[in-house]
Amino acid sequence: MRDDAADQTIVMQSEAMQVHLRRMAREIAKANPDIDSLVMLGILRRGFPIAERLSKLIEGMTGRAPEVGAIATTLYRDDISRSPASPKGYTHFDFEIDGRSVLLVDDVLAKGRTIRAAMDEVFDYGRPARIQLACLIDRGGRELPIRADFLGEKIPAGDNEWVRVRLRELDGEDMVLIERYAREEEEDAAEETA
Repeated sequence: MRDDAADQTIVMQSEAMQVHLRRMAREIAKANPDIDSLVMLGILRRGFPIAERLSKLIEGMTGRAPEVGAIATTLYRDDISRSPASPKGYTHFDFEIDGRSVLLVDDVLAKGRTIRAAMDEVFDYGRPARIQLACLIDRGGRELPIRADFLGEKIPAGDNEWVRVRLRELDGEDMVLIERYAREEEEDAAEETA
């Protein structure tokens, strides 16, 4: 995550985020009528609180809350050798996934590599009946053939833009921002004229 944004635009406020999460919860419950066979794995960091919120919303609608766990994908990524990253937490769940529907939950779907890594990790823990994906935002730019089964909103973003989801559990507020960064070519040109 970068902290040198040249420009920020708020593209989703708290109220809109809640509307999207409620709709997603309804869609998840409808697609998974046997809620007891559904488990949710939130991809750390921001996918986990979203999974917890979705589980509570589903409980409010059905009377049954899907079990929620956390999954850290850092060590399963195919690009870790290019930019080694420290884990953003640890995988933790205390339920079986064999034969169950696993719903992976993340904040932003971009290239698809994090989701691929999460699926690889899931299979190290067992063989689910199926894997579904819920994401609050799809920013586009896919490199792998992965799509969300349950999606809040598509917010296309360019190569020099970062979609940042802020959550009250981690950041003290709910909102989605697009942060724009200077392109490297523009930075190089500026250095040459300085």
